[in-house]
Amino acid sequence: MDLMVEATPRRVFANAHTYHINSISVNSDYETYMSADDLRINLWNFEITNQSFNIVDIKPANMEELTEVITAAEFHPHHCNTFVYSSSKGTIRLCDMRTSALCDRHAKFFEEPEDPSNRSFFSEIISSISDVKFSHSGRYIMTRDYLTVKVWDLNMENRPIETYQVHDYLRSKLCSLYENDCIFDKFECVWNGSDSVIMTGSYNNFFRMFDRNTKRDVTLEASRENSKPRAVLKPRKVCVGGKRRKDEISVDSLDFSKKILHTAWHPSENIIAVAATNNLYIFQDKVN
Repeated sequence: MDLMVEATPRRVFANAHTYHINSISVNSDYETYMSADDLRINLWNFEITNQSFNIVDIKPANMEELTEVITAAEFHPHHCNTFVYSSSKGTIRLCDMRTSALCDRHAKFFEEPEDPSNRSFFSEIISSISDVKFSHSGRYIMTRDYLTVKVWDLNMENRPIETYQVHDYLRSKLCSLYENDCIFDKFECVWNGSDSVIMTGSYNNFFRMFDRNTKRDVTLEASRENSKPRAVLKPRKVCVGGKRRKDEISVDSLDFSKKILHTAWHPSENIIAVAATNNLYIFQDKVN
């Protein structure tokens, strides 16, 4: 007899969003949480289902003047008055709810100046931030755009302190990725428990890990073929051009329908969860 797990809603918080909700974040006071859609962020109390406070509203009076949308939002892990939200223009705004009821004026504004030499038709699309996460310490913010993961120090707004290339070999494929809509995929990113390693997904069921201390990185694959119990994951490498080695995979043979958009890391153990299409993989650090 198969065990079936079923989720039933205890409360329904309705009628506060006109657009698709992209983020939900629980506050460190454990009494409130926020929900964000393309144009608004609302603050809720867990005990009140029929009323919320609008804390961010970027909807212009004339929708034809709309130039950016909210892509992700999260509360600070320790300061219940502080939260961040990211935009499709590649910017991050830090807001303080103590300043005013409607946080239409940010406390800090994080943006990396664009290199004019790298400007292309796709620049604006690939700079859109798909995920934003505070570090557990609350000192840093991590953002994910289409090609990179960036780490920002809360005390430095003009540029990130670390930039990691997730799949730079796709830069030459942006035209075909635009045509098949993959360029609009929204990848998440996560910290490990000590904020020393970050993880994010890619295509071909690959996911990437970056060690912030050693600056080493690894590409691993979540697939049924190599997911036997206690099997050790082997690092994968993508070949861009020239002669391909036996253990490498050509960039032209990557499967863009297999993508890892959602990942999670256990708060204290080295255990990760990776969602690949309709499969959930759970991996843990090698146990001696």
